[in-house]
Amino acid sequence: MSELVEHEEILIPGPAGQIEALLSHPVAGEPAAIAVICHPHPLYGGSLTNKVVHILGSAFLKMALPVLRFNFRGVGASEGEFDGGEGEQADLEAAVAWLRQRYPGRPLWLAGFSFGAFVAYNAHRQLDAARLLLVAPPLRLFEFGDLRSVEIPWMVVQGSNDEVVSADAVQHWVQNQPRPPVFEMVEGASHFFHGRLNDLRQIVLKNWA
Repeated sequence: MSELVEHEEILIPGPAGQIEALLSHPVAGEPAAIAVICHPHPLYGGSLTNKVVHILGSAFLKMALPVLRFNFRGVGASEGEFDGGEGEQADLEAAVAWLRQRYPGRPLWLAGFSFGAFVAYNAHRQLDAARLLLVAPPLRLFEFGDLRSVEIPWMVVQGSNDEVVSADAVQHWVQNQPRPPVFEMVEGASHFFHGRLNDLRQIVLKNWA
């Protein structure tokens, strides 16, 4: 693939007003898929510039995929107010629809970190995602519900020293899935993967590139 990447700052029409987004894509070549990444909790500093979100984007770019990162409602230049996950799911749907117009017919790879993992998980079936990546899914903080088993290739990455999300709860949840995902426990990693971001990137590349 070409190492040249372009970045476009865009505003996407959304259900609560404009959605601020950043599209990063290789300059050359036709992508095999498209990737959309959801950021962590809007009320605790989560945004499209989050380091985990950025490193996931860099992994997808390494695979020559166009990557869309966006701010949920009420974050940055995105209009609206925090809606506990339901409105944010609608924001994700608008972002995906925009990217699909830009790259029609491409499979969707959907990813999310923390709160973003909750949104991505709950939206993946409706969005007809082809792959799903969850990093530190906040199982005891948000209701993941009794969604039917994930039937697409999926992966869960969790830090063993996560101070926000229970690593044991995530491991138990993963092991009890009807169709378990690829599961990677990063020993010693905190919630934000401080000092371990390159490890996270390599895990994604190892399993999906």
